[in-house]
Amino acid sequence: MNAREPGRRLQILLVEDNPADVRLTAEVWKETGLQHGLSVVQNGEEGLAFLRREGKYASAPRPDIVLLDLNLPRKDGRELLAEMKADPRIRQVPVVVLTTSNAHQDIVRSYDLHANCYVVKPVGFEQFLQVIRSITDFWVNVAVLPASER
Repeated sequence: MNAREPGRRLQILLVEDNPADVRLTAEVWKETGLQHGLSVVQNGEEGLAFLRREGKYASAPRPDIVLLDLNLPRKDGRELLAEMKADPRIRQVPVVVLTTSNAHQDIVRSYDLHANCYVVKPVGFEQFLQVIRSITDFWVNVAVLPASER
């Protein structure tokens, strides 16, 4: 499925516990002018429930892409990624790890768990905007996403 298809609404799941990063990411996606739905959950447990459409997320849209922070409460991003990629119902959803950690072991572990991309969040506002724009450009205009059930 390609996000450039006419009338196509890209579904994004942001798994992030930092309210400032959530606001900034939402603003950048809005600036793209792309038809999209941005859902946000604040921890790995909620992320997994959203992806599996469990409990209060039973009618949640199936995301086309997940932006995942590693350092989350309750269930961290590494655990979420491992469970997600082990679940045949949701393993094909692309995951962009977007985190402050530049630790070698986190990078290697994320790719071992089949993350599609690993991006270290920059500390500056303008740099963060550029990173989100780059992610958007690649996943919307370059990559072809798997068709997802709605």
